[in-house]
Amino acid sequence: MTGDLSVWSLILNAGPVVKGVLLLLLLLSLISWAVILNKWRLYRKTQREADEFSSAFWGGKDMDTVLAGIQQRYPNSSLPNIFQAGYREYARHSRELTNVGDKKIVAGGGLDGIRRALDAALSRELERLSRHLAFLATVGSTSPFIGLFGTVWGIMNAFQGIALSKNTSLATVAPGIAEALVATAFGLVAAIPAVVAYNKFSADMKRIVANMEEFSSEFLNIISRHIKS
Repeated sequence: MTGDLSVWSLILNAGPVVKGVLLLLLLLSLISWAVILNKWRLYRKTQREADEFSSAFWGGKDMDTVLAGIQQRYPNSSLPNIFQAGYREYARHSRELTNVGDKKIVAGGGLDGIRRALDAALSRELERLSRHLAFLATVGSTSPFIGLFGTVWGIMNAFQGIALSKNTSLATVAPGIAEALVATAFGLVAAIPAVVAYNKFSADMKRIVANMEEFSSEFLNIISRHIKS
């Protein structure tokens, strides 16, 4: 090994196992950043559209008008999707009553169907918002250990080289140790952004889900006043 201890030189002169570890960590880091950017855009869009939809919903418009504007303004947004699922179930239930000509229903039965529609929509949105978050958690927890494996392997090779050369001077030991430690550094570089992003997005998602649950409850209360037993 040459005496050049620059990071690029250490990477180029690393053994095949250490290089494989570095490539794996680089790939995990790139995918993590792609997930981070996608989630950042998604959560920002979701929160912005939730605020806009709430303003329109509570602004005095009738629900048919609100429903008609969803496809144009919010084609795939969490809070409008929940409203749409609940209100369509309510409209379907109302049409069935009209068709049979009986205006009296059991309030609990009607509300149960709407509640199930709201819960199902909430579950779908929760799954969509949480998609790939587990990958960030996995990268954050495993990358340091992957890097540590590369470090241990590199140090083993460095000690084997020292034993063969029978030279224990710092000039001989330092390059091999430095090469091995690069893997640990790569592991931390991959893990730290993933952990920070996972914690932030988890907190963001909790706020978004709490907002959706609150809206579902309020919407169900409004609908319950229009369903007479």
